[in-house]
Order: sequence, then structure tokens, then C-alpha cells
Amino acid sequence: MMKLMVMMVMFTPMATPIIFDFTQKSNLKDWVIVDDDVMGGKSSGSFALSPEGHGLFKGVISLDNNGGFSSVRYKFDRKSVKEFTKIVLKIKGDTKKYQFRIKSNSQDYYSYITTFETNGNWQEIEIPLQSMIPSFRGRTLDKPNFSGDAIEEIAFLIANKRVEKFQLLIDNIVLK
Repeated sequence: MMKLMVMMVMFTPMATPIIFDFTQKSNLKDWVIVDDDVMGGKSSGSFALSPEGHGLFKGVISLDNNGGFSSVRYKFDRKSVKEFTKIVLKIKGDTKKYQFRIKSNSQDYYSYITTFETNGNWQEIEIPLQSMIPSFRGRTLDKPNFSGDAIEEIAFLIANKRVEKFQLLIDNIVLK
């Protein structure tokens, strides 16, 4: 007679690595456009689902009235990033430069930012969390880079100091 040994393995589930996935039927109600019109500028951005089901951030940047930026922000329930070192963006841009921004606390006046360039094709952009620098209104702050345990807001921003149309498709945003 053979004895069968069963070993029970206890584990703690890893936090869900998905921040947002546009490939699923997405509800965009928590995504908010913030343009330079909050300071008198004339830029105009929009955010919607593309016909293929991707997030579509597009618009026109104007330098009138000291303007020059458009952003889309997403606030969510606090998400632990303790077990992760990177954020990965699956995006398709228009060969322009964009910023990706995070906040540990959506009430903070500053964000942690990084800049990335798009090449016209689908890309996976890996952003080490600790490489994200603290910034407020385009100025780097005298604070350490991101070292938090959680985030609760992300944003994409375009501000290239020129008049231009822009278009950024977003497939998903995940932790790695």
C-alpha cells in the first residue's frame, strides 16, 4: 500500500498588477482632461475609446495666452506598489514626446514624472518607479525620487513648447 503525501502551500496573493486595461470594456468616467485653459490657455484635449477599444488621448496644443499643455488623469483606489519596481505602458504614439505622471496621494500638489518618446508603432515603455522625479508646474523639486508604497493617480501629459496636434493610443498600464 502506497501512502500519498499532500503538501499544502500557503501563499499570499500578489497585488493585482493591472492599473488599467483598455482591452476590456472600459468605463472612462474616472479619466479627466486637464488642459492649460485652467490658466487661460487655449489647448484642447479629449479622451475616449478608439474604435479598436484603446484609450485615445488626442487634441491640439496652443501657445496662446501662455498655454502649452494638455493632460488626462485617472484617479483610483490606492494601489500597493510594494511588490513591483516598474510601470509598463503599452502605447502607440505619434512620434511626439509625452510625460507619464504618478501620485502617491491624489491630494499632493506635485507629481512624480518621467518623459518618453513615441515612435509611431505599438511600444512597451518600462518605467522604473524609483527613476520618477518629483515635479510641480514643470519644475523639479528638491525631494527624493519616488520611493512610495502606493499610488492613487496616473496621468499622461503633452507639453512640447510648440503648436501641434497630438494623438496617443493606450492599450494598458500595468505594474511589473
